[in-house]
Amino acid sequence: MIEPISNTVTLRFLAEPSDVNFGGKVHGGAVMKWIDQAGYACAANWSGQYCVTIYVGGIRFFKPISIGDMVEITATVIYTGNTSMHIAINVQAGNPRRKERIKTTHCVMVFAAVDDNGKTVPVPKWVPEAPAAIEMENYAKKLMALRQNIEDEMKPYM
Repeated sequence: MIEPISNTVTLRFLAEPSDVNFGGKVHGGAVMKWIDQAGYACAANWSGQYCVTIYVGGIRFFKPISIGDMVEITATVIYTGNTSMHIAINVQAGNPRRKERIKTTHCVMVFAAVDDNGKTVPVPKWVPEAPAAIEMENYAKKLMALRQNIEDEMKPYM
C-alpha cells in the first residue's frame, strides 16, 4: 500500500555554538535559514517537484533560542493554488533534557513548484478536512488578501 503524501514535515536538531549571535542567543538569520529549509522540504515533498521560495511573510520572533536547545521546526501545507503552496512554519525550542518546547518563531511562506527549465508546474490540491486545517486555510486566504493590498500600496515605489 502506498501511503498518502503528508502535508507536514518536521525537522529536529540541536542549536550549535556556530549559530550564536553577539547577544549569546541563536542568530535570527540562522533561524530563517532553518525555516527556509523546512519550508522547502515540505513543499518539495507535497509537490514532488523542485520548489522555489516566492514569499516569506509575517516572520515573528517570540522568544530567543539558546545554544544547546532542541529545535523543532514544523512546516505544514495550509493552502494550495495551481502552482503554489502556502506553508505555515512554527519553530519551537527548549532544553533537550526536558519535554517542554516553547514556540519561538512563526511565519508563512509561499513556494512555487517548477520544472527543470524553471517554469511553474501544477501541484496536488490540498483539501482541508479537520476544523483546525480549515481555519489555517482561511488564515492563508486572509494573508493573500493582505499581501495584495501591500503590493498595491507599494506599486508607485517599485
